[in-house]
Amino acid sequence: MAKKCMIERELRRTKAVAKYAEKRAQLKKVIADIERPDEERWAAQRQLQGLPRDASPVRQRRRCQITGRSRGVYRKFGLCRNKLREAAMRGDVPGLVKASW
Repeated sequence: MAKKCMIERELRRTKAVAKYAEKRAQLKKVIADIERPDEERWAAQRQLQGLPRDASPVRQRRRCQITGRSRGVYRKFGLCRNKLREAAMRGDVPGLVKASW
């Protein structure tokens, strides 16, 4: 089980990303537009840098929904490898079977 503070930190990041998503998209659009004057693009870049770091979606980390573990998490299931194996052995994941050959 992950520390509760790590799970809470990840939740704060998720909220920050959602809060600033629209503003980040607008600023990035201004920066990418070559037709705009350089001063306006630079100002947009400064504003983007002024936003909180945790507002960037790159800083988010995928975590297991059950344990909060950050490593070995499968996107398709949202579970870490350990919990996915346990769920598969119990038969909770339809279509997932243990490999044997």
